[in-house]
Amino acid sequence: MPPKNDTGSHRATRTARTAGARRRRTLRREAPSTVGLLADPGDFAAMRRYRSFTFDDHQDYLRHVEDLLRSLTAQGIHTSVALFDPEEYAEYCADHGLDPDTAETRSRFTAELAGSSALLPYRGQPIDELVPLLVDEAVRQATWEYATTLLAGVGNCADCGEDIGNASFERAADALKRLLAGAGPGHHHLVCSVPTEAEQLVAVLHADVADEPDTPPRVEGREGLDFVTVLAAGLALGGPGGLVLRSTGADRPDRVHGWHLDRGRLAPLSAAAVFNAYCTDADTGEPVAPEPGVEYCPGFEADVPGPHD
Repeated sequence: MPPKNDTGSHRATRTARTAGARRRRTLRREAPSTVGLLADPGDFAAMRRYRSFTFDDHQDYLRHVEDLLRSLTAQGIHTSVALFDPEEYAEYCADHGLDPDTAETRSRFTAELAGSSALLPYRGQPIDELVPLLVDEAVRQATWEYATTLLAGVGNCADCGEDIGNASFERAADALKRLLAGAGPGHHHLVCSVPTEAEQLVAVLHADVADEPDTPPRVEGREGLDFVTVLAAGLALGGPGGLVLRSTGADRPDRVHGWHLDRGRLAPLSAAAVFNAYCTDADTGEPVAPEPGVEYCPGFEADVPGPHD
């Protein structure tokens, strides 16, 4: 009997394997990745106590992370980056009874960062640009979380029972609308600073207001939520704080307005007070030359007092 010809069978097998590999690559592109980054040299040094962590130079480590991010992007895989905190990692391992000195445990911890930490989508930035962006994002997330905790802990009004945190948030949201409306068309940069017992809360907002009155302001990302939350914390706590608005428009100098938080009120500053605040070195108290092409203007009414003021 002549030997059986298996050419067709082998061809079908190869075709099936090729199709399977193609499907797996497609699925891999649809599975997002998270990379935990040791951005701080001190954090990198702390991880070197684990023998399974084989890097011994921070800059070399950062270059390898950059290569990894570019490789994942080249494969069409959506990748996010999160700060890897060695102290949180050690606590995580202790809580879950895991050996911290394994790549598998680090991978598991990094995967859980995706649901609990500030993530920054990787968009091809060089590593020296990515690191400060990631640190800023982590600070922003921590600030929002702390401000939210403060608002939740203020409690209810002793007279009417209203939740002071919620009422302050609504007032802050309304104040932001009034600030942008009063600033008029142009690009606006707002900074709100609220000192607390634990840390200094700072929120930054960029907004563009169109010439058309019915067009809502355009605010970048979730800056609006962060800004309102920090301002609300300042209103609810009733302590000190400040707010600065700088407006840039076509064919006119930049304008700077200022407010201060005083006993739960966002009160306008005079033009002289705004000038003094902008033209004084915060560290030394020494005068600083005014910035050319900038008008220092008084604040305007932007806060409607609530029933608890």
